[in-house]
Amino acid sequence: MRCLLLALLISVPMSAFSAANYDAPAKKKTTDVAVQSTIKDLRPVEKDRLFRSEAVEKQIEALRSKLTAINPKLFWMFQNCFPNTLDTTVHYSNADGDDDTFVYTGDIHAMWLRDSAAQVWPYLRYVKDDEPLRHLIRGVIRRQLACILIDPYANAFNMGPTGGEWQKDNTDMKLELHERKYEIDSLCYPLRLAYAYWQQTGDASIFDERWLQAIRAILDVFQDQQNWNGPITNYRFTRRTEALHDTRSNRGYGHPGKPCGLIASAFRPSDDSTVFPYLVPSNFFAVSVLRKAAIILNDVNKEYGLAADCRRMATQVEEALEKYAIVEHPKYGKIYAFEVDAYGSALLMDDSNAPSLLCLPYLTDVAIDDPIYQNTRRFVWSEDNPYFFRGKAGEGIGGPHCGLNQPWPMSLVMKAFTTNDRAEKEWCVQEILKTDGDTGFMHESFNKDDASKFTRSWFAWANTLFGELIVDMYSE
Repeated sequence: MRCLLLALLISVPMSAFSAANYDAPAKKKTTDVAVQSTIKDLRPVEKDRLFRSEAVEKQIEALRSKLTAINPKLFWMFQNCFPNTLDTTVHYSNADGDDDTFVYTGDIHAMWLRDSAAQVWPYLRYVKDDEPLRHLIRGVIRRQLACILIDPYANAFNMGPTGGEWQKDNTDMKLELHERKYEIDSLCYPLRLAYAYWQQTGDASIFDERWLQAIRAILDVFQDQQNWNGPITNYRFTRRTEALHDTRSNRGYGHPGKPCGLIASAFRPSDDSTVFPYLVPSNFFAVSVLRKAAIILNDVNKEYGLAADCRRMATQVEEALEKYAIVEHPKYGKIYAFEVDAYGSALLMDDSNAPSLLCLPYLTDVAIDDPIYQNTRRFVWSEDNPYFFRGKAGEGIGGPHCGLNQPWPMSLVMKAFTTNDRAEKEWCVQEILKTDGDTGFMHESFNKDDASKFTRSWFAWANTLFGELIVDMYSE
């Protein structure tokens, strides 16, 4: 019976996005708000939605008149995007007596630790008023901890031991793994989500033995990737591919990093391989979440030694960032590098996926008014960043994952999140509305000169992140 249920769940998102359930918007200019106001709701029909949150539905209705008055397209996109994770990607069960939620990233039917945490993050504000939603998010955390215990070096997981297209990668694959690209942020996002869930609900039931085992596994990986034991670590990865960013050099061990306290990351949040091993934004993220984990370990678990280990590592990484992550740019002054090797090499760029240099104040403890961050922000949102693109359709930061001239709408969202200037926020929203290619949804990337040429028509993280921004900006 359970296998039948899982099969039915897996089939729903595809039917939810079929032509039978969606009325494709007519090809009109996005500036024609009168036409946009008549475009139909593009959510799946109610019977095909995977989860309904009364609190989220109330939020959508509460913003209807305000957003429509600003720009009918703004409400149309918000209505389509904000509930997209709940409508199409979440598979909740308590068949085994505990909350368990598997979250598709969208058009790929696998669960990324990063994406799943980010996809449900915007709904945390409603959990006090929506008990089913609380259980759903609790189930995400429980599933994430279980995934970490399967393999803390993996970034994406199958719903069960089904295998998949990357089983032949030259790394320690298991049938439960969709992909095994080790990324610092994949281990950081679940800690961020668990801490925020606890703060919102006071529910400490998630911090059981599974939690403690996951924390120990994370610390083991981070310590291994600090390279204290030399260049050969417990992780290596190669793939037969024509895309260089999809594999690693030096027989899978990548470019060497000098032991300095920083944590190496084989891959970026984009799932592209790093050039230099110490990915600066992800190390800032690790500092933040290790300290949050230490608070839980101290206050809830009374695991004072483990808490001290988290704080000690956070301090090591923080001190190393001060020493190695800051470079002098001839135009912008002191800025944060994107990647370093602690031998003296630094990569000056930014990638659109989060964590990035742009989004440091959104995900980490770096302040918006930090002078080095402000210098960095000016650099990354300029043509001095090799992955910043500006064209007829819009502008933003991209990355190797989608290639040249393909900015990501996510970078515009993060630009809005990381400013206190209301006019800049409003500008970002207007730019975002131009990037959808008249589909009513966010995408992974769009061509800088033609937004109808985009990647990933179903990218739930970007959709929900846009909704979070709109709630933050307009709900008060």
